[in-house]
Amino acid sequence: MSSPIKASQGSAYSRILGVGGARGNRVVDNAEMCTIIDSSDEWIQQRTGIIERRWVDDSQNTLSLATEAARKAIDRSGVPTDQIDAVLVSSVSNHRRFPSLAVQVASEFGLPNPAATDLSAACAGFCYGVSLADSMVRVGSAHYVLVVGVEVLSEQTDYTDRSTAFLFGDGAGAAVIGPSDTPAIGPVVWGSEINTAEIIHSDDFDVAAAGGFSPKIHMEGNKVFRWATTYIVEKTVETLEVAGLKPDELDVFIPHQANNRITDAMLRRLKLPESVVVSRDIKHMGNASAASVPIAMEALLESGEAKSGDNALIIGFGAGLVYAGQVVVLP
Repeated sequence: MSSPIKASQGSAYSRILGVGGARGNRVVDNAEMCTIIDSSDEWIQQRTGIIERRWVDDSQNTLSLATEAARKAIDRSGVPTDQIDAVLVSSVSNHRRFPSLAVQVASEFGLPNPAATDLSAACAGFCYGVSLADSMVRVGSAHYVLVVGVEVLSEQTDYTDRSTAFLFGDGAGAAVIGPSDTPAIGPVVWGSEINTAEIIHSDDFDVAAAGGFSPKIHMEGNKVFRWATTYIVEKTVETLEVAGLKPDELDVFIPHQANNRITDAMLRRLKLPESVVVSRDIKHMGNASAASVPIAMEALLESGEAKSGDNALIIGFGAGLVYAGQVVVLP
């Protein structure tokens, strides 16, 4: 018996049409960081590559950062704001259970009745959002999707933990994804290692509130480093393979900005040619979790190191432990 249900159908392909970023206004260099924790500029740089990180000031929060990044992405995409019909926001920094940040961002732009929801995929959140937006555009459940990754991690940093306190930054990155006549977002490689979920976690928000403190991030850094330099390196190689590209066909590599030593391990396995531009945005931003990849993407485009039409491999990985990556054509 045939079904009377009609299936929706969208564009054959999708692409990133515009990208934007926003960074915390406050620049905190390693010298200042070492007045908070017992460490040194040399040790921090050697371990992670971080020279400084960006924190919000009193005029900024998750919504203001997300809105700033989204506005830039929309303007650069050329898509009329009222044609954006879905908003996906990834963040671990929203202190309100509801409404979603996505709804609040949509309200800031006066979007007419968009689908709007938040994602919780930590540092992989933007890449999760790109994959979902790609599917939405191709299935036809949305025409133009705004994807945002935003974090204010300085408020959740445990400054008594000298092994993690220097890592985190605040910022937002956004992209508008819409129809394309040619393939411009490759297949996603994603998943989770659920047996290691507690390696990176935050305090329970309710318990923290009852105790009069903000929930803090806790991370077993050595275990995360081993996971990222082994399993995630394999998934990075797989991401390039499923996109059908050889290493010499890649122009740009934008990994989650977690640690320069992790990036180096990925490069050794990928065997990319020296011509490939590699993001090292962590040097001046710190680890901005879900915002890391789109902020780094914007920085490369603005500096001219990367250009429109380049093939870029992006991958995020973090708390969960979750990961996601794909090859995209830069806007």
